[in-house]
Amino acid sequence: MELKVPVESGGFPAGRAAKIADLVDYREGSVVSRTIVRKETGNVTLFAFDRGQGLSEHTAPFDALVCLLDGEGEIFISGKGNAMKAGDVILMPANEPHAVKATSRFKMLLVMIRG
Repeated sequence: MELKVPVESGGFPAGRAAKIADLVDYREGSVVSRTIVRKETGNVTLFAFDRGQGLSEHTAPFDALVCLLDGEGEIFISGKGNAMKAGDVILMPANEPHAVKATSRFKMLLVMIRG
């Protein structure tokens, strides 16, 4: 009997182990994103930033947890820079302006919680 495993919107199979950093690849001169879980209650998105790339300052109506998986980057919250490296985590509070800058190539996991 074949086990039917549900697949999330980003093609990530539920119930199977994977190396999280291997689920998104770097692309020269780009920011690559892949949403691996999309639910009404929140999203889980992987990002791969090439050196020097980033996300401009913006706000979001929900808290977001960022976990750096590889490399180094800087997370700005309300204008204050936070140097980050693989293994570090930071909470970006709802409605606070934030931005991301890659000081080297880096990958991050973003967990957006709605509510």
